Amino acid sequence: MQIDVIGDIHGCYDEFVSLTKKLGYEWESGLPVHPNKRKLGFVGDLTDRGPKSLQTIETVFSLVENHLAYYVPGNHCNKLYRFFLGRNVQITHGLETTVAEYEALSPREQSSIRKKFIHLYENAPLYARLDDGNLIIAHAGIRQDYIGRLDKKVQTFVLYGDITGETNPDGTPVRRDWAKHYKGAAWIVYGHTPVSKPRIINHTANIDTGCVFGGALTAFRYPELETVSVPSSMPHVPEKFKTFS
Repeated sequence: MQIDVIGDIHGCYDEFVSLTKKLGYEWESGLPVHPNKRKLGFVGDLTDRGPKSLQTIETVFSLVENHLAYYVPGNHCNKLYRFFLGRNVQITHGLETTVAEYEALSPREQSSIRKKFIHLYENAPLYARLDDGNLIIAHAGIRQDYIGRLDKKVQTFVLYGDITGETNPDGTPVRRDWAKHYKGAAWIVYGHTPVSKPRIINHTANIDTGCVFGGALTAFRYPELETVSVPSSMPHVPEKFKTFS
């Protein structure tokens, strides 16, 4: 299996196009297609904060429908899904940018993008186990003893990370460093926590390099186990990046 897993896009569609071209994908058909039949993977959080969330949804939906990509949802995807279902969600933490794009559309266009995203979300696995279980794509990662499970505890971990229930002074949740203690043989490729450069430790790869915060958009190439990045066009917000001891 040959796959290029892409970190949290958060509406940074132009960087996504640049990254896929750098990886050798061709866009003649309107979708990124690799001449050597490589596929794309997405760790979730396609939308929010960045300028082109809906275009990102359209492209990922078409890729998955055409069996050219694998997608797993992130916490922002979960919130957008609940918004599209009409649930009472707070239009904050970046969702407001996606909602503004959505509200600028005609009713027919709104219906189309809403149906596509709901279909994409409802048909996505919580996490993807690929290459006979040797590669796992999970938005915020997954503990070794959780692999194979889909219960509420595992859902929370996969979407939000190893949260303690406490909050940092800036209001963000305190998360344990699960990757530091991972001892599994499968490669876990994930995002969710922005880092200034890809963090590869113990067969885990955090490839959320904070594109929407002015970092970079990163892909993890499998089975090569290499990362490829393109710089972000967004303003740099250094306090959004986590450092690990």
